[in-house]
Amino acid sequence: MKNKVFFISLFLLTTIFYSCDQKSNYYPNEDGLYNEGTENYNEIVENPFILTSDQNISTFSVDVDGGSFANCRRFINNGQLPPANAIRTEEFINYFKYNYGEPDDGLPFYHSAEVAGCPWVTDHKLLRISFKGKTIPEGERLGTNFVFLIDVSGSMGSDDKLELLKDCFANFVETKIDNRDFVSIVTYAGSSEIVLEPTSGSDQNKIIRKINNLSSGGSTAGAEGIITAYELAQQNFITNGNNRIILATDGDFNVGISSQDELINLIEQKRDLGVFLTVLGVGTGNLNEGTMEQLADHGNGNYEYIDSYDEGIKVFINEFNSFYPVAKDVKIQVEFDSLVVKSYRLIGYENRILSNDDFENDSTDAGDLGADQDVTALYELVLQNDATINQKTLTVNVRYKTPTNTNSQVFSLDVENSNTSFDNATENLRFAAAVSAFAMIMRNSEYVGTTNYNDVISWIQDASTYNPFNYKTELLGLIDLVKNMQ
Repeated sequence: MKNKVFFISLFLLTTIFYSCDQKSNYYPNEDGLYNEGTENYNEIVENPFILTSDQNISTFSVDVDGGSFANCRRFINNGQLPPANAIRTEEFINYFKYNYGEPDDGLPFYHSAEVAGCPWVTDHKLLRISFKGKTIPEGERLGTNFVFLIDVSGSMGSDDKLELLKDCFANFVETKIDNRDFVSIVTYAGSSEIVLEPTSGSDQNKIIRKINNLSSGGSTAGAEGIITAYELAQQNFITNGNNRIILATDGDFNVGISSQDELINLIEQKRDLGVFLTVLGVGTGNLNEGTMEQLADHGNGNYEYIDSYDEGIKVFINEFNSFYPVAKDVKIQVEFDSLVVKSYRLIGYENRILSNDDFENDSTDAGDLGADQDVTALYELVLQNDATINQKTLTVNVRYKTPTNTNSQVFSLDVENSNTSFDNATENLRFAAAVSAFAMIMRNSEYVGTTNYNDVISWIQDASTYNPFNYKTELLGLIDLVKNMQ
């Protein structure tokens, strides 16, 4: 009897210990980040349906990041499902190129919208809102003041971190940098160091040599590096030109200012200097993905994750034009006609929601749009029973600034209800819906209904006429991997 009591007690204690250990993944640490193993992510709570009778206006910031998709691909290729908080649906959608046109109305970006059937709830509709930054011909691009801010701390000492970055940066310089540009290099470990003063892009050999000589070691004084990089960017500032810091790190800040809120505050103090920011995440294990994504969001920038040399080619070469902003602080406000729309749900963009008052507040930061860069947002709509076709359903209001201005410009787009089925919608809507469904299934979302991976594969196959760089083909292979895990 004593042995039985002992083993029961041991079992209960083990269960309690295990449960407490598991709960550590679901409660935030002191920075508000959620620990997934040894990696840190911000919590994502999916947007709910909102009754238009309660609130018929929805406001959010555009988001051009693609880092979530590449990071989740890393999990999948390693035979794991990504944690739910790593899956930001809008970054899955916006990772890919869409077949959008060029602006023809004097705006710095193309825009379009459509309403069509929703594939996972057949009596619902999908609204697609899309933008594409105007193309800048190669001969017309401005010279750029680039500052490479590279983490060389001890945690970066692996092939998938600093060594991968060195290859990517070197290829970037060799392929894209020329005599119109200047490059500086700042590194940080226990302290920051200027490795390369502003150097003409015509001296590629010197720049590449400095990159190749980088080595890792020490702690991570990331805030000091950020301050030094902005100081250097200001010293070499190109008026009416392009000025950008590219921060590459695993986000493991552990010396000086290190909390997410403090780092965001530091970036917010710098973002009005006219210097844009790209944040590149790398590596596994101690990845602080939540902080890196938020630094980009709050610093006139974008966040990408480099999981391979091929991804480096995508970010640095294939999407080089995105380093050249055509619009900043781009805000979207959708006003639904409550007589037509009963309720709505914005798919993704959970950490880009703005208050309605922020729309007209020019001091409120929002996302930025680069040349040739696509942004797509989807709403799921529940219409009123008596809604009719070709009836005005909503108005999309857009507010933005040109890269060097502080005052916003505004335009509006009216959108009508449509009887277009999902199968007859544009390829752009069908592909965006398929990608969002893929993300929602992996998140185990309550909103995706009975949709499964086979449905998603079929939708993508039927929406792959436009397939630059074969990214859609790669996506199909990735979904196959996930399907075989479950």
